[in-house]
Amino acid sequence: MRLTVLGGGGFRVPLVHRALLDDAGGPDAAGRCTELVLHDTDPARLAAIGAVLAEQAAQHPGPAPAVRTTTDLDEALAGTDFVFSAIRVGGLAGRVRDEQLPLAEGLLGQETVGAGGVLYGLRTVPVATHIAERIAAVAPRAWVINFTNPAGMVTEAMSRVLGDRVVGICDSPVGLCRRAARAVGADPDRADYDYVGLNHLGWLRRIVVDGTDRLPELLDNTPALESFEEGKLFGAEWLRALGALPNEYLHYYYHHREALTAIREADATRGEFLARQQEGFYAELAGGGAHTGGAFKAWDATRREREETYMAESRQASGGWQRDSCDLDGGGYDRVALALMLAIARNERTTLILNVRNRGAVPGVDADAVVEVPCLVDAGGARPLATGPVAPDQLGLMLQLKAVERSAIEAATDMSPRAALRALALHPLVDSVHAAERVLETARPLGS
Repeated sequence: MRLTVLGGGGFRVPLVHRALLDDAGGPDAAGRCTELVLHDTDPARLAAIGAVLAEQAAQHPGPAPAVRTTTDLDEALAGTDFVFSAIRVGGLAGRVRDEQLPLAEGLLGQETVGAGGVLYGLRTVPVATHIAERIAAVAPRAWVINFTNPAGMVTEAMSRVLGDRVVGICDSPVGLCRRAARAVGADPDRADYDYVGLNHLGWLRRIVVDGTDRLPELLDNTPALESFEEGKLFGAEWLRALGALPNEYLHYYYHHREALTAIREADATRGEFLARQQEGFYAELAGGGAHTGGAFKAWDATRREREETYMAESRQASGGWQRDSCDLDGGGYDRVALALMLAIARNERTTLILNVRNRGAVPGVDADAVVEVPCLVDAGGARPLATGPVAPDQLGLMLQLKAVERSAIEAATDMSPRAALRALALHPLVDSVHAAERVLETARPLGS
């Protein structure tokens, strides 16, 4: 089986490779990845990540997929079975701009939430749509697993070309579910989870273990509730008031003032930190400086620092605390993507929280809207499971954000300034139409 990774020179690609190495299917098992094709527009980044993968494979006792790199999109797609799309249009320099421009107007500066997420989507949707069109032409039977942020918006844009053969993934829901299950003393792999929302905007409503919902028990136990990341971010009293566990990104909504203050007081935005960090990593490998310690060792040390500083401003705004060791392994996207790919390839039925077209699963949301819900996955793809009624506050926020996403898709597709303004100004974390206008005017030189 052939897997193509778009954005193959990206920093997190070794995590996908690690998951493939750990796949216990055996060298001749059906559905095992035997060839990994990395596509990127930057050959230097491809070479750097290729060196990391070679060393990682050498450390692994089992069989490893053959790795091939290319800067030609159609060559990368031809004959592939699965496509992981993990591109970053504009690179980290674009992310820095997405964060800084809103901050200059007193708005949240964050990659996928608020004005920054809209700017990122405006720049990314045209490229993602072009990729979807090339997949439809060159590899029409391939399944597409979208990592690219803003994942819900990008997946919906690609689904207009590829239909249900594109599925979006995120590691935030699975991380929340597993942490919550461990907090009640349950095996995360034996629990069922009632989760509903959009990408980076969702709520865990039930944790079912042996037929019993354990969430009420967790909400009543303050030490257990505040023993994991989301409990520390939101606080036990607010979680009890909600009656649900929010995705970590809802911290930007529920504690907006504190999050914005922490970001503005930080020495650098997250994008600036990552830009400096990754520039140093890629430069080290390009200059041969990693040869003394190894490319993999240099990558792993950089990855560890990246995980330790994830959402640092939000943790600072909620009292200051460190991430648990079990959340620093870097696995997340890779595990979800591999589970999805193998369930389809091997027809091994499983349930995963994914971004797919609604198809009636969430009442009050139209059929073609991409939502983030538990899905039943097998050789036929991912089918959303019915969620039942959604609380009014949750549904209202979902519908407002879906309107923002669709306005951004319209703006990016039709080059519509009015749709772009609507996308930005209607976002609940943008409190002024005039501020939205100024952000768009300043962002215009970013182009596509």
